[in-house]
Amino acid sequence: MNYDPKHSRRLFLASLMTTVTGSIAGCGYVVGSPYGPEVRTVHVPTFKNETFRRGFELQLTEAIHKEIELHTPYQLVAGPGADTRLSGRIISIDKRSANQNKYDEPRELELAMGIEVSWVDLRTGRVIAQRRTRLGPQATHALSLASFAPETGQSLANATQDAVDQLATEIVTLMEAPW
Repeated sequence: MNYDPKHSRRLFLASLMTTVTGSIAGCGYVVGSPYGPEVRTVHVPTFKNETFRRGFELQLTEAIHKEIELHTPYQLVAGPGADTRLSGRIISIDKRSANQNKYDEPRELELAMGIEVSWVDLRTGRVIAQRRTRLGPQATHALSLASFAPETGQSLANATQDAVDQLATEIVTLMEAPW
């Protein structure tokens, strides 16, 4: 059998490409957009707030709008003309002391927000993605946790914005196509 350098080089490049493609696919990398091409528009109504703390629903909905505009190919539309609807509700907002001084004054506080969210294809009625919460002693839900220390000048407003931004990112990540 004769040695052909061109054939060996092609064989080497083909095996290299197979290895690289396989390793990229195996690591969770996506070639192209991680969002499905079948959806073009999304309607995001104001989230419902089932807590006693008001205003969080508006702040969260606004953060989700910004996250969709910045990181997805989807266009935001109002109401019935949309391909899909992303809706949700805030089910818990808790502020608790994480650290206290010797006089029982809070040094560090935590703000936790729990939500439920659903993304529905309005053309078919099919649920595309959903994050549900089971309430009770074993509560597991989409949760955002932000801590703040009033002594260092941090405020509840800062922590709220951090928690809302974390949730908006998590919610928009649900809109990525499953791999």
